[in-house]
Amino acid sequence: MSDLTFLSTDHWQFLHNKPTAFAQFKQYPEDFCVEEIPSYELTGEGEHIYLWLQKRNLNTAFVAEQLAKFLKLPLRAVTYAGRKDKYALTTQYFAVHLPGKAVPDWQTFALEGVTILSATRHNKKLRTGSLNGNKFGIVLRDVNDMDAVIERLEQIKISGVPNYYGPQRFGNNNSNLHLAEKLLAGEEIRNRNKRSLCISALRSWLFNQYISQRLQTNQFGIPQQGDAMMLSGSNSFFIAEDIDTTLQNRLATNDICISAPLWGRGELATQGEVQLFEQAIAQEYPAICTGLEELGLKQERRAIKVITTDLNWVVDKDILNLSFTLPPGCFATSVLREAIQLSPTVSHDVEAQ
Repeated sequence: MSDLTFLSTDHWQFLHNKPTAFAQFKQYPEDFCVEEIPSYELTGEGEHIYLWLQKRNLNTAFVAEQLAKFLKLPLRAVTYAGRKDKYALTTQYFAVHLPGKAVPDWQTFALEGVTILSATRHNKKLRTGSLNGNKFGIVLRDVNDMDAVIERLEQIKISGVPNYYGPQRFGNNNSNLHLAEKLLAGEEIRNRNKRSLCISALRSWLFNQYISQRLQTNQFGIPQQGDAMMLSGSNSFFIAEDIDTTLQNRLATNDICISAPLWGRGELATQGEVQLFEQAIAQEYPAICTGLEELGLKQERRAIKVITTDLNWVVDKDILNLSFTLPPGCFATSVLREAIQLSPTVSHDVEAQ
């Protein structure tokens, strides 16, 4: 593959056609608030210190680096459950491994935009994905057709949205995809964080293609024999052998969801016509699939639809205040994409996971 310029990120299909209303987004960091929902209670003792930390206009990796520098620890000793957007006001856990060391005075950690709200010991390492989800508070300004947006939100409450990876995953001006081009061409990327971002961007782009193709062929919400059906809130799945009433009801109540592949080594889990459909898309992008396999990734699955929890809104003239909760790894921007066309004041950074 000589370049990735054909990997557009603006052609993916909508569930209810492209929205017609417009709004301004992220005029202020407080217009996009994210709060992590922890997956377990802390014990109050152990070698790990969990910092409940609020950051403003800072990306997660940078804060981790500064914590490691402050504590004179290797970067691997500072962990977090998920990346959060830079241009936002976000609250999340960072954890530091301090076995046998004195507790530092956290008030002396001076980083503009960061407030450490609490520090609590725990007996286990904080690992990526160790959260139950994220709460979002979003302000959209200068909405030009409020009725149209509210109509879309009512639809989203019922039918959910395509579980696309959001623009944050691909970087400013698709910079992560362009970096992936260099990686696939054989260029070494020594920065571990950048390398991880470009690999994730490439895999996510291909996943989004699968969603878009199911939408385009009217197969998004229609289960097929051979589909891999994911259990809600789990990475487990089973193969749909019969499309009976029980399966249809489970799908309608969001107990299960159709899935698509996250590409890597191994065989596709799907069967029959669905497997042929997924193989055909993979064959359109052999360099991407081969590259992901050679990078050591394994075949996984991800739900193609996400349902918002506690979706609410308040209207104040041409300002719309939204709040909702999403499972870990899902993108608030993918919810907004179905509701309204956005004119971001600042560029996207990284996703909330």
